[in-house]
Amino acid sequence: MPTDPQRFLPLRPVELLILVALAEQEQHGYGLTQSIADRTAGTVRLEPGNLYKVLKRLVGDGLIVAGNPRQVAELDNERRRYYRLTRLGARVAVAEAERLRALVATPALRSLIRELGTA
Repeated sequence: MPTDPQRFLPLRPVELLILVALAEQEQHGYGLTQSIADRTAGTVRLEPGNLYKVLKRLVGDGLIVAGNPRQVAELDNERRRYYRLTRLGARVAVAEAERLRALVATPALRSLIRELGTA
């Protein structure tokens, strides 16, 4: 498994959103959808099928790990699988943030932002 964060870049926006949400705390799938919707003011709403496909890929890449399903008392007998960020996942998230920061800092984009930013 690759350990160089650069090999995973660029991340898809939803991948970065998941890694950032998991940097705060481990979460289950529904919690991730809520966290991402809140973080993006509702502009990103993940369907369960899409979410679990991305989670499976992130687990396969070693960026996150899935724990054993846990009983959720307030939901009767429902079980939830919680996901957490790995050290590699954190390094990849930081590398992506640095890549995006460098992109935004380019003179052409800064000029464009100044020009159209108030539109």
